[in-house]
Amino acid sequence: MSHVPHELAEEFPEFAKKFHNLKISHPYFARRSEEYHQLNRQIHRSETNVEPRSDEIMTDLRKRRMSLKDEISSILRSS
Repeated sequence: MSHVPHELAEEFPEFAKKFHNLKISHPYFARRSEEYHQLNRQIHRSETNVEPRSDEIMTDLRKRRMSLKDEISSILRSS
């Protein structure tokens, strides 16, 4: 189990400037990025036992995070 916070800037360093521009100009992208950020923080707090959760809930949270990451990646690559 990894306790590394999967921040989007670290996940997509090659898109740093584009990421910033899309957050300003693309409301849907901004909402999805914020949703990812909030979900990622929940997962990190759980992994570090600040707010422990069951394995079943953690699996669901991680799946949701991966789905958001895939969507964000798709937007970054197509914009």
